[in-house]
Amino acid sequence: MLKKILSIPGRPGLFKLISKGKNMFIAESMIDQKRIPVYSKDKVVSLGDIGIYTDDEEAPLAQIFTSIKQKENGEKIAISPSIKPEELRAYFAEVLPNFDKERVYPSDIKKIMNWYNLLINSGFTEFDKKEESENTEENKTNETKNEGE
Repeated sequence: MLKKILSIPGRPGLFKLISKGKNMFIAESMIDQKRIPVYSKDKVVSLGDIGIYTDDEEAPLAQIFTSIKQKENGEKIAISPSIKPEELRAYFAEVLPNFDKERVYPSDIKKIMNWYNLLINSGFTEFDKKEESENTEENKTNETKNEGE
């Protein structure tokens, strides 16, 4: 599910991948639902490819969103604009206890919290990879049907 949600530097919020072309693709803003062209020169990051540093290895963003969802009972996070860095780190330690405190900055934590709220507002509540594997199985079934015809 998170593979089709994109962060585009220089543009606020998150975007949903709508369609792909040869040198560009169309993305829809999750804030105002406006569609924009995104070219190959733009530095785009899929949320499915983002990991957060821990003491051992990287934790995928889907795992962190799922932990936040459990902590918040599926509700949005109440974020104060004037929240202090220590408070952000304390909150994140509850979600991901072994996060690397030297390499994960308060701005990163705040961005993750904002992304989570944006996803919840947009109706995304399942952050694990079930949807992707179901789509893969569905594509295999369709390919098999097409070969038989």
